[in-house]
Amino acid sequence: MKSDLIITVDGPAGSGKSTVSKELARRLSYLYLDTGALYRAIAYLIGREGGSDCDEEVIYDLIKSADIRLQKMGDGLRVCVNGEDVTGYLRSEAVGLRASKISALPLVREMLLPIQRKAGASGGIVAEGRDMGTVVFPEGDVKFFLDASESERILRRFKELSIRGDEIPYENIAKDMRQRDIQDRERKIAPLRPHEEAVIIDTSGMTVTEVIEYMVNVVNHKRASNSLDLL
Repeated sequence: MKSDLIITVDGPAGSGKSTVSKELARRLSYLYLDTGALYRAIAYLIGREGGSDCDEEVIYDLIKSADIRLQKMGDGLRVCVNGEDVTGYLRSEAVGLRASKISALPLVREMLLPIQRKAGASGGIVAEGRDMGTVVFPEGDVKFFLDASESERILRRFKELSIRGDEIPYENIAKDMRQRDIQDRERKIAPLRPHEEAVIIDTSGMTVTEVIEYMVNVVNHKRASNSLDLL
């Protein structure tokens, strides 16, 4: 039994999974893997090349010709496309919405799956996304599913963008998040849902510290269980 665990954190937009996943990885001295960034990288590439997120043939051609890689830097992974580090361009609302659409395409998921699994092959990783526990790492050691009320998630996203300096009306953010929720939950391939073994955490009204402490306790319990299995 390996000592370094594969930990997955899934959930809808605004549930707090990015914030807590990064901090959880830091607390455990694990690598943080933002798998959604891979889909965002393709979405960014499509937008930059002037492609349509509805034209599957154009999307497939772009992906086939693109060299997409994850490169370790510090305690995280950077996303490089054709040798360019595009990580800093991936957090806009437009890129996120387009990424949600293209993530339902079979070829996109097929091409990114081995990249994600290779990153977590040795354990010691906190993998954040939409289908980490159900599809990418179903054998993961600890699976979390974070959620929160719709109003809470919209407000969090609004505050996040405001702090970043993006002046986007609250109503627009609400509309985009609802659309993304529908796309993520109703897509035919790997829809957003918790794994049957997932620890479900409703983060509504919880502080980041409270969520992380709860998750660390779950992980420590798993580690203790693994130690007993080795006796």
